[in-house]
Amino acid sequence: MNKAFQRILVTGATGFVGHHIVPVLKNNLDAEIIAVGKRDFDLLEPGMAGKMLRKINPDCIVHLAAKSGGILDNKQKPADYYFENIVINTHLFHAACFGGVKKFMGLMGGCSYPAAARSPIGEDQMWDGFPQIESAGYSMAKKMLLVQSWAYRQQHGFNSITLVPGNIYGEWDNFNLTTAHVIPALIRKCIEAKENRLPFIAALGSGRPIRDFVYAGDVAAVLPWFLNNYNNSEPVNISTGKRTSIRELVETVKAAAGYPGEIRWDPSQPEGQLEKIFDPGRLNQLGLQCPTPLAEGLRRTVKWFLENRAKGTVRL
Repeated sequence: MNKAFQRILVTGATGFVGHHIVPVLKNNLDAEIIAVGKRDFDLLEPGMAGKMLRKINPDCIVHLAAKSGGILDNKQKPADYYFENIVINTHLFHAACFGGVKKFMGLMGGCSYPAAARSPIGEDQMWDGFPQIESAGYSMAKKMLLVQSWAYRQQHGFNSITLVPGNIYGEWDNFNLTTAHVIPALIRKCIEAKENRLPFIAALGSGRPIRDFVYAGDVAAVLPWFLNNYNNSEPVNISTGKRTSIRELVETVKAAAGYPGEIRWDPSQPEGQLEKIFDPGRLNQLGLQCPTPLAEGLRRTVKWFLENRAKGTVRL
């Protein structure tokens, strides 16, 4: 194992992606992994970022803490999503630069790419326009990680990297129908409709948009390589590059959940860009990939949902 770092702090470790990443870091890096969540340190509180770093004294940070949610919640609360993310990122990044941290890794969403970006979307399109308006508050706040990374590297020589996962799904996701992303919302709808013997479920939009989904376990698996080997402020897409229509996604979720009913589409609901596929070329050139097939990733997620709903440990 590599001994590049002594103590790695993972913020937002109790969230969806954190549940995947923390075990991977513990198994692949010869370092102490300190996993914290909002209950440990509320990074919205003034001075909390510095207080946390002084207490833990990490030499590396994997920053996952964020306010995130589905498109409907983003549309209703753009100011909340902007404010909370810009505050958390700005204060933690600045404290890390002057708090003895050797390397900072942050994640941002693919929604930060311009709404008019051409698929497959390469990293060189990041600054070619404004993100889709439905989630622009969140998207622009997260996009500032790239500006921070460049500015602090330029002036202070601070080593930070920003990775751009595609549409992540998997175990430990948020299954609340108001704030969930499309896959966990569909999984819950299909399972509950099956259990209640409902003849149909409603799906937002037309089903025509095409997306690129990446299993959370695959995202987690590549992070140790980036911590050990990548030292550049240029972002890297972490995704599959494979095209899946929302209509095809719904049918695949139905199969994974064993739901035999009908899908009724509601074209009056927002559905974002018609096509959004992330180019994994830069990732693949580094010798990395996200190999889990969508059907297999969905099977694992459905199995986890059923097992953990019974335990009362699923966010509903």
